[in-house]
Amino acid sequence: HLGMQIDEKSVEDWADFGDDFESLTKEISDKIKQKCKAELNIPRYKIIVQVTIGQMKNQGVSVGSRCLWDTATDNYASARFQNQYIWASAVVFGIYTD
Repeated sequence: HLGMQIDEKSVEDWADFGDDFESLTKEISDKIKQKCKAELNIPRYKIIVQVTIGQMKNQGVSVGSRCLWDTATDNYASARFQNQYIWASAVVFGIYTD
């Protein structure tokens, strides 16, 4: 279990969708990655974090990822957030490296 969450305080007050979301996604990704590395203590794993943020405009969206990995050692975790203005999705991949 990768005890990760999207930092809701970082996104819950955002109502205007603009250029600041690029820096926000990077900030959230970095926080999640740092937290995973600090709490999980898995030095032989590469941690990859993908954060996507979109504006709520009464439309659908699908976020997908694909990766080649070893099902015995590699895994992922995901979390999502939504308010009346935006939605956010985060996926953390843990890939074992020799």
